[in-house]
Amino acid sequence: MTLQREDPFNVKGVLKHAKKNKNGLHQPVLVKEVLENLLLESPKVICDATVGTGGHAEAIVAKVKPSVRLICIDRDANALNIARRRLAPYRNRICFAHLRFSQIENLLSRLNLKEVSGFLFDLGLCSTQLENKKRGFSFQLDGPLDMRMDRSQEKSAFEVVNYYSQSDLVKIFKRFGQEKYSKKIARAIVSRGKVSPISTTFQLRVLVESVINPKFRIKSLARVFQAIRIEVNQELEELKQGLNQAIRCLAPKGRLCVISYHSLEHRLIREKMRKESKGCICPPHLPVCCCEAKANLRVITTKPITPSLEEKERNPRARSARLWAAEKLTHV
Repeated sequence: MTLQREDPFNVKGVLKHAKKNKNGLHQPVLVKEVLENLLLESPKVICDATVGTGGHAEAIVAKVKPSVRLICIDRDANALNIARRRLAPYRNRICFAHLRFSQIENLLSRLNLKEVSGFLFDLGLCSTQLENKKRGFSFQLDGPLDMRMDRSQEKSAFEVVNYYSQSDLVKIFKRFGQEKYSKKIARAIVSRGKVSPISTTFQLRVLVESVINPKFRIKSLARVFQAIRIEVNQELEELKQGLNQAIRCLAPKGRLCVISYHSLEHRLIREKMRKESKGCICPPHLPVCCCEAKANLRVITTKPITPSLEEKERNPRARSARLWAAEKLTHV
């Protein structure tokens, strides 16, 4: 009984198990906190909507009963294949699907599932994406301007950089990168594009560096590459649709957990959970509710959970992570 109160989810055992099977793969963030906030006493179906290389999924499936079904989704086919190999010992309990957030409801319909006990979204890039120069996600590696999470889609970073107008580039750098030198960078890109295409990450990097004060170059590069990546993959729009569909598909008392990594994601998730937990949307001056709107969620994390100092030291990529959790209300 004492052990159960101190570690009700057997987190130490799960983490030890995950460590043994990690084999150099992407290290999942906030595993302990995810297990504590995602898993109900008797879950039936859990959906990992961003399985990546399978770190969180491995921890989840190692903890839950053999009867629990796990659905693993990712839009990156390469990551999905790695997860399949990593989770091979549990393959009879797992369904894998190569799709986007906006296709979640369609998948559940095809699987004849009306309700899901828990959804997990981990929105960060995994190391297999960042460290592969052929994927073009990092300005620190020289590779083709790609940045597609789903490499079967047509639009890549090359199309955004070389075919978008200057005004469109300014918009995405401001909106998705919050970059204050957006006009200067966009002007330089369009000017260079008239001479020859920008086809590699280092060509884009050199161009950005040529117009930015050395003190601000690294941050500007990070913002520009983030903005292009979000545009290529329509990440925020997909996240909106994914959250909407997950909330609709959650079973009563089902859990929603989302790990975000930058301010645009933080804001979108915070506002969504606030709206879904509010209920009445009538103007404040009305004495009686006329909208009859009801809250869908109970927010569990009034403030997002952040990694411990120990985890940040062990895994530097965890430093910007924020975990948000909510529960589906039973009256819905």
